[in-house]
Amino acid sequence: MTVDELRPVARAAFGRGRVLVSVQRLTGGTKKGVYRLTLDDGSTSVAYVWHPGEDYWPGQAAPAPDDPFGHATGAGLFTAAHREFTAAGVRTPRLLLHPTATLLPGEVAVVEDVRGGTLRDLRQRDPRRAGAVLARLGDAVRSMHARRRDRYGRPGSVGPAVRPPVERLVLDRALRDLAEAAARVERVAAERDRLADALAEWYAAVAPRSRHGLIHGELGPDHVLIDDRDHPVLVDIEGTMFLDVEWEHAFLELRFGDEYPALAVPGLDEDRLRLYRLATHLSLVAGPLRLLDGDFPDRAGMLAIVAHNTTRALEQLT
Repeated sequence: MTVDELRPVARAAFGRGRVLVSVQRLTGGTKKGVYRLTLDDGSTSVAYVWHPGEDYWPGQAAPAPDDPFGHATGAGLFTAAHREFTAAGVRTPRLLLHPTATLLPGEVAVVEDVRGGTLRDLRQRDPRRAGAVLARLGDAVRSMHARRRDRYGRPGSVGPAVRPPVERLVLDRALRDLAEAAARVERVAAERDRLADALAEWYAAVAPRSRHGLIHGELGPDHVLIDDRDHPVLVDIEGTMFLDVEWEHAFLELRFGDEYPALAVPGLDEDRLRLYRLATHLSLVAGPLRLLDGDFPDRAGMLAIVAHNTTRALEQLT
């Protein structure tokens, strides 16, 4: 988007006494546009723009509030997630202009510009400093997961009283991802039956549960920014939901590797973790391939994710 298109947004956020002088589209998001706004006094902020033209995922339906694994985009999900994280004492970018649909085609919000880079980059640049941020992130994770609800789903949604348990949703989704991955990846096709058998066996071992914790849903080091006090700031929060916290931890193990113990919580269900690890890997094979059916620019990066998670999925069988 251009300066002229975003000028009304800056005016609504900061008043007529400030002038928008430049706009920079930031990389990283797949479901919304992220733009740095620079004003005439040198200050900056970030605009989030939710519009089909900013969404790289092809052929997605509108998000269903009752589906925790539905396409997570839109100002409504962002606002509800922001409210839950604030209540849990977890830092996200401060809202400067609450989401509105009156200024642009689509929806837009303005948040503070957290300029310390991502935790992913800090780990490479200054591992010692990153360790302190990681410890604070562990505190945030435990605060999130301590926030509980009887029903799973998106914050603010009230689903039907009787629904399949989370582990059944995970199994069904994993079987769909397996079918899709097997149709497109030869190594998965060769082990499809064994992978399906493992999913069924591990699902059968999971005991029922009726309480669910607040999770980010895709909490990797690239979704953690660093503020000027070296505190972690969570972004890309539209996928936030109440779910089994083991779903989050299967992803955290994958993304943080040897540093995962700083984020661990006691009392996780190992049977759930075993099922959810395999389901996560299958999702990260099928999902990136689905994204590449559209015009996402970083094809090499997505294919690397597919290859890595294909290997990790097959390793679960050994």
